[in-house]
Amino acid sequence: MQVSVETTTGLERQLTVVVPADRVDSDVAKRVQETARTVRLDGFRPGKVPVKVVKKRYGQGIRQEVIGEVVQQSFYEAIQQESLTPAGGPNVEFKTDKEGEDFSYTATFEVYPEITLADFSGVEIEKNSAEVKDADLDQMIDTLQKQQAAYEEADKAAAEGDQLNIDFEGFIDGEAFDGGTATGMDLVLGSNTMIPGFETALEGAKAGDEKEVNVTFPEEYHAENLKGKDAKFNVKVNKVSAQVLPELNEEFFAKFGIEEKSVESFKVEVRKNMQRELTQALKAKLKEAVFGKLVEVNAIDVPTALIDGEIDAMRRQAIQQFGGADANIDPNMLPKEMFSEQAEKRVKVGLLVSEVVKANELKVDDDRVRTTVEELAATYQEPQEVIDWYYSNQEMLNQIQNLVLEDQVLDLLLDSAKVSETELSYEDAIKPAAPAAAEESEEA
Repeated sequence: MQVSVETTTGLERQLTVVVPADRVDSDVAKRVQETARTVRLDGFRPGKVPVKVVKKRYGQGIRQEVIGEVVQQSFYEAIQQESLTPAGGPNVEFKTDKEGEDFSYTATFEVYPEITLADFSGVEIEKNSAEVKDADLDQMIDTLQKQQAAYEEADKAAAEGDQLNIDFEGFIDGEAFDGGTATGMDLVLGSNTMIPGFETALEGAKAGDEKEVNVTFPEEYHAENLKGKDAKFNVKVNKVSAQVLPELNEEFFAKFGIEEKSVESFKVEVRKNMQRELTQALKAKLKEAVFGKLVEVNAIDVPTALIDGEIDAMRRQAIQQFGGADANIDPNMLPKEMFSEQAEKRVKVGLLVSEVVKANELKVDDDRVRTTVEELAATYQEPQEVIDWYYSNQEMLNQIQNLVLEDQVLDLLLDSAKVSETELSYEDAIKPAAPAAAEESEEA
């Protein structure tokens, strides 16, 4: 077998393989004879069909079957021989395929980049810190109460947090427009449900009031025909209802899955959950900073095949996130451009994290795996059952091991970098990190 390799562009390689004629022809002949012993044809006894008849009727299909197997086997042998690591399946094109002549084909594919990691010791990393303060806890409990709030009709001027029942009709340049009319709609002031200015204009209104509300649709509004347009709404307030917060009692605690009887015990549980969320958020921000710098100091080319694979995964995740999986929505309906930039960053992080693991001969820390599983299990009512489930499910355990290995890479990079610490408020700390880090190293 003859093999030659050509670098076409960047990471793309074109492999030309020539397979001796006898390797293909002998396999075809053997397969024809096997078929003759088993095939049934009218006019011939079973096992007595002449080889010539079988070859004439089935020879082309048999040859294509053999060629497929030869390509698969010879391609594997060729990449082993040339020490190539394909990053995706090859695009195969036959050059010669004729009985009695050497069979040849070209296989075009991308390879993984060769990576030489840059020195990380001079890289500056900003590490955020925060804590759950009493004021944060009080605000969280207030938020939980508002989530479960009821509304009671009240004879009062509407204020932020009150619920109004309204009728309205909208006009642009004196003409009513589609979607600008509603009857008996409930609206909580301060919910930012309506376009800017609408809700604030209704503050102070009472039941029975009729108001003219003048607003401007935002330039980024979803309806093209309304973007940036000035509009007038004639609004009638049917009812004003005041928000009534639930009491902090056992019934309220149970709605959040917390079986506590006292307010103080409830606060302890809420603080634990807030601390857990804070720890995860700070870790995500740190990964974003560190892995972002890792990509910044290591300029690498990435195979298109890997980016396309990541885009497909992100499409499926997006469909699942918005409930589209149940509606059988085709993920390919989502444009590649929506995900291409983030997908490329994810692939880069995955390749670089994998290279750090390889260069430093990192092995998964089993103790950290156990600790991580126990931390996850602690959020469930029967922690030991969850722990046992993880350790009996190799696929799920592999996911935890990959996360732990990623954390070990993070620690290694932090040890060599110049780290400064910035304190954030709880509210700022739990805001999601810019999309790029926490999930980007899944490829590793």
